[in-house]
Amino acid sequence: MSVTVAALYKFVPLEDVQGLRSPLLEKCRELELRGTLLLATEGINGTVAGSRESINRMLEFLRQREPQLELLPVRESTAVTMPFQQMKVKIKREIVPLGVDGVDPMRRTGEHVPPTQWNALISDPDVVVIDTRNQFEVSVGSFEGALDPETVAFRDFPAHVQEMLKGDRHQKVAMFCTGGIRCEKASAYLLDQGFEAVYQLEGGILNYLEQIPPEESLWRGECFVFDERVALTHGLQTGSYRMCQACGRPVSREEQRSPQYQPDVQCPHCAPTEHSDLLEVQGKDQNAPATAELPREEPS
Repeated sequence: MSVTVAALYKFVPLEDVQGLRSPLLEKCRELELRGTLLLATEGINGTVAGSRESINRMLEFLRQREPQLELLPVRESTAVTMPFQQMKVKIKREIVPLGVDGVDPMRRTGEHVPPTQWNALISDPDVVVIDTRNQFEVSVGSFEGALDPETVAFRDFPAHVQEMLKGDRHQKVAMFCTGGIRCEKASAYLLDQGFEAVYQLEGGILNYLEQIPPEESLWRGECFVFDERVALTHGLQTGSYRMCQACGRPVSREEQRSPQYQPDVQCPHCAPTEHSDLLEVQGKDQNAPATAELPREEPS
């Protein structure tokens, strides 16, 4: 029996996140769901997994308790086994941390472009296409021709994108992320900065991979997801990547063939080198991933 995986987010005022957290966590545990839900005064974001009935009952609970979540969008996929270890409900300052005060996706965001129109948009030579995800996610897969801001965390995005676009507010900018939430914040930020034509992929990469057949696709590689499936391909099928339990990086099929790859021990990204002993003495482990600890359960 497959496991239903439900990714959800919505920017909406939540006045009593403290009062919502415990009942929501209790309900999820009662329903034997696992995953992570983030609550903030600006809304809800998360991914949970369990039976189809349990997902429906959790959503019903949320919508009854918070009427403004009546139209809460949910994107579903499946997993062969449970992709999360436990259930968490956390209260955050932002449901996706951009770190810039005053950015409000409830007020305005970029124009949503459905997957069926996305290829035409990003094939336009006058459109700058930007991947808003972190660098390690981009390394697993991205759209053909998309620019990589080379961020370690989403908080780095504002500075990197300003440098990348060089202040040209007349440029057409198309952005995408895993499920759409980072683009909501990123597009709101660019509009606040005076950019005039900002577009975002509706429903994110996952929506595109679900709707667009491989023969028509401009996606190259796989899409990293923050659970034990590691990455998904077209049709939202589990891909070929594995997660290194030592450093938290995604490991490609080619890297899995490396003699440096030992499941649950090390991968080519974190395997010791001939200089490791010297670096340990000096207190500088240059083989440690730049992200230090990848946000394995961060919804997107």
